[in-house]
Amino acid sequence: MAWNEAGKIWFNGKLVDWKDANVHVLSHVIHYGSSVFEGIRCYQTKNGPAIFRLQDHVKRLLNSAKIYRMEVPYSVEYLSQAVIDTVNMNKLAECYIRPFIFRGYSELGVNPLNCPLEVIVAAWKWGKYLGTEALEYGVDVGVSSWRRMAPDTLPNLAKAGANYMNSQLVKMEAMANGYDEGIILDYQGQVSEGSGENIFIVKDEVLYTTPISASILEGITRNSIITLAEEMDITVKEEALPREMLYLADEIFLTGTAAEVTPVRSVDKILVGDGFRGKITRELQDKFFSIVEGSHKDEYGWLTFI
Repeated sequence: MAWNEAGKIWFNGKLVDWKDANVHVLSHVIHYGSSVFEGIRCYQTKNGPAIFRLQDHVKRLLNSAKIYRMEVPYSVEYLSQAVIDTVNMNKLAECYIRPFIFRGYSELGVNPLNCPLEVIVAAWKWGKYLGTEALEYGVDVGVSSWRRMAPDTLPNLAKAGANYMNSQLVKMEAMANGYDEGIILDYQGQVSEGSGENIFIVKDEVLYTTPISASILEGITRNSIITLAEEMDITVKEEALPREMLYLADEIFLTGTAAEVTPVRSVDKILVGDGFRGKITRELQDKFFSIVEGSHKDEYGWLTFI
């Protein structure tokens, strides 16, 4: 990760200096986690920089805000342009983009409604989330002792800052146990997802992934992989997956804006398949990266060139 502290951040409709994009220490978000956000990637393609599924990300951001009763005064189109302007102003050919909506400074208390909404967009260079070699050789993961939130506790379909306290516990536990990432189970003990990624399992050439009822965030990269798999005549099933499926899988991979498409080498020190990136994982990686890097026609309108 490389901060661009000489650059600009879009802050409530204006591009301000990085050092001036500050909030008060008594802002509601700091004390109560009242925020929603997105992670978006801009790729360098042969036709210039392109943002991947920009409007889909902004729509999910506003949907997250709606769940938390945040009345955002900006449209999808306006915020999409804010993202483009931020990338342009910072002269970034490829980057990670963070739109963020939060409750600001007014008063403290559990009731957030009297606190103003603040909206920012930041962008910076960020490489492969789980490491460059991970895309080929895979990562080692462990099943976490923590569980994803039940649907009547916190809304998992909202990409909310508060949810990521749960993810932090999963990630820190995984690292303490010598793993690259943790896999978390849902409130019923079935497979949910990674700390910040959705999960796919290949068994007997069928691609399985957990449904939205498994306390997952409905990932945009997840949706992209399902779309590509179906186009490639790979059978896709969204269904509840017991933990032991992780040990019996022929292939496993994780998806997300940061993780992109990352194979899993082992689960709880049990090798996945033969311990190498599998055939279907590789084919889906190749197809995905060929689109986002511009070497294959973008038939889905996923790229916004800037």
